[in-house]
Amino acid sequence: LLVSKDLGKHLLEVEDLLQKHGLLEADISAQTERVQALNTAALKFSELEGYQPCDPQIICNRVNHVQTCLEELGELAGKRRKELEDSRQLWAFFQEMEEAEAWIREKEQILAAKTCGRDLSSVLTLTNKHKSMLGELGSRRALLHQTMKRGEQILAKKRFSPGGIQEKMREVRLRWKKLEEVTGLHQQRLQEALNFFQFSAETDDLVAWLQDTYRIVSSDDFGHDDYSTQALLRKHRAVVEEVEKHRAAVLALRKQLALLAPEHRQGVDVQIRVVEVEQLYGEVAEVAVLRQQWLQDALAVYRMFSEVHACEVWVDEKEQWLERMEVPEELDEVEVVQHRFESLDQEMNSVMGRILDVNQVVQQLVDGGHPSSEEVRSCQDHLNSRWNRVVELVECKKEQLGSVLKIQNYLLEC
Repeated sequence: LLVSKDLGKHLLEVEDLLQKHGLLEADISAQTERVQALNTAALKFSELEGYQPCDPQIICNRVNHVQTCLEELGELAGKRRKELEDSRQLWAFFQEMEEAEAWIREKEQILAAKTCGRDLSSVLTLTNKHKSMLGELGSRRALLHQTMKRGEQILAKKRFSPGGIQEKMREVRLRWKKLEEVTGLHQQRLQEALNFFQFSAETDDLVAWLQDTYRIVSSDDFGHDDYSTQALLRKHRAVVEEVEKHRAAVLALRKQLALLAPEHRQGVDVQIRVVEVEQLYGEVAEVAVLRQQWLQDALAVYRMFSEVHACEVWVDEKEQWLERMEVPEELDEVEVVQHRFESLDQEMNSVMGRILDVNQVVQQLVDGGHPSSEEVRSCQDHLNSRWNRVVELVECKKEQLGSVLKIQNYLLEC
């Protein structure tokens, strides 16, 4: 049993042989105790004095022979165990290599069947799965490294033919290298697909924002008075700021497109999409500028109407006062009226400045082609006409006062 050359043809068989060898070793251990006891008893016969049933030398030789046979048996058992353990290490190595090959084949099939997704959501899902696979790859790499190290140790012992071990190690290394290359290539393709779908999603979001903004900036609501128009203008300025902030994102589309993989960036649809975004942004920016100008013009019109109304109220008041006023004949009363006209001159200078401002605003609106130019011009003409009427009344009253003063001064001299 101990000199048998049967070391097993696979791991399970070696394990079975080791189990049987363990039983044999236990039997040898039990027999060792028995032999030791028998040898001790036999040696007592070699030490007797007087009558000796057997030659003491024969007893000693027999005891030594039995002890030598027992020691040889122990050495054979130890050698047999060592050979079986080496065989188990060898077949465990081959089994681990086979498991590694099976794992590699499984991952190769998975990678061969994998797509890169049809949209952003599916690509993110596949990317997460690929990250999990990379974790498995790292763990399996560490195990394979340990297995290869054990293979090198088996070769170093030179107890088995190195051909099969070296061939298996070379084959697994090549398959592992190929698997890592395929994994890296698939990861690259996933990243390229992720970049493309992220670019598409960001572009779609940008288009949606531009379309919403275009509806806002193309509104025909310019307010109905000074307050409402100012509110619209404040909101529009905030929109214009947002449009300006998005300029960088639109300009960056071409750079982002250039960074995509050739199969993605060379597509006609994606190139057309970028051009559409640039054109849409240009339209939004242009319409935003026009709306801001229209709102400013509307605000100028409402403020002009407000200013005209204020001036006309003053004109009405002074016109009624001048028409009712009668030039007095007494000197004291004439001097009082004259002082009033001096104050009126100061007021007229102030109002005239406001009317000149109104005329300037009207001219700017008319020159700018404002849609309410006719209404604004009519309002201007009406105000100027009223103002000229007041000026004529003032001049007339001043002449009358001047005539009365001359008469009064003549009478005083007389």
